[in-house]
Amino acid sequence: MKIGVPTEIKAQENRVALTPAGAERLLHAGHQVFVQSGAGLGSGFPDESYTRLGAKIAPTAAAVFAEGELILKVKEPLESEWPYLRKGQTLFTYLHLAAARELTLALVKSGAHCFAYETLEVNGELPLLTPMSEVAGRMAIQAGAKYLEKTQGGSGILLGGVPGVKPAKVLVIGGGVVGINAARMAAGLGADVTVMDTNLARLRYLDEVLPRNCHTVYSTPLAIRDLLPSADLLVGAVLIPGAAAPKLVRREDLKRMNPGSVIVDVAVDQGGCVETCKPTTHADPVFTVDGVLHYCVANMPGAVPRTSTLALTNATLSWTLQLAEHGPALAVKRSKPLAKAANVLGGKITCKGVAEAFGLSLEPAEELAARL
Repeated sequence: MKIGVPTEIKAQENRVALTPAGAERLLHAGHQVFVQSGAGLGSGFPDESYTRLGAKIAPTAAAVFAEGELILKVKEPLESEWPYLRKGQTLFTYLHLAAARELTLALVKSGAHCFAYETLEVNGELPLLTPMSEVAGRMAIQAGAKYLEKTQGGSGILLGGVPGVKPAKVLVIGGGVVGINAARMAAGLGADVTVMDTNLARLRYLDEVLPRNCHTVYSTPLAIRDLLPSADLLVGAVLIPGAAAPKLVRREDLKRMNPGSVIVDVAVDQGGCVETCKPTTHADPVFTVDGVLHYCVANMPGAVPRTSTLALTNATLSWTLQLAEHGPALAVKRSKPLAKAANVLGGKITCKGVAEAFGLSLEPAEELAARL
């Protein structure tokens, strides 16, 4: 199969969907790899690192999409890329469609087969979302600590405090991969951390594995509102696979927080779990509502592309090989995880969360694949 890797064009996105090592694996399996010129530079992979292994360099995104039967990306296609998608082509990337109606309709119109990293599920886990969630959870604390500084508009609180001065209080809503990584980072810096979740089994696990300066609280709207006044840094880490994030912090709740407090909403890709959240970029990452700083960068791992690209390819490569070997229809028939990853097949929505988000019709991936 011909596999295309275009340059990511989202603002300050420096990741690439395939490392040279990943390209070598695909080439050894008998596939052809086309990489857009300069696609790997942001992650430290020049064109020569691909060509010396046998990959071909294409001059433009249009050329990559024209050659590629399977397109590998990191982030969702932006509007300028939509016309490149064609009927029968396969796309494998992060999509987060439940928060993007126009993109969803564009993918349906294209007739392409679109698989999302974030909905591929194995035994209840999301292995292709995990590495970027690990990065984002850790970066959330770095960003929060920075914007708590007075020079950045924050309240002027050092996350870990010093002897004789209390540390900052960090509230993490969501105890999944993002949440546990954020909690560990904050705890390691000496903060007083509270993690909230609605899964009691998960809370018991977190209570066992997190340091003693981390506490667990069962999440309810009342419990969140009660903890907001003491939170110097709030991390939104809620995920419902394939669906829009629930709004757990409302606009009116912000008045409970102290001026100069910071919110980092990692759930922004899925619409955010804070009502006042809106996507920002690394170039302009924060805005203030009611005196509370909001950091809502939609591609946080793009700021550390070397780490992120290596971690991403490590996770995605085996599934890419399956898609390339079998094609989309047979891959869905043979692999339940890839059936879960299918969001749009041949113009039909196959992800329940996406269909429900926009009131559109749903066709199960396995049934649709049998007719392709």
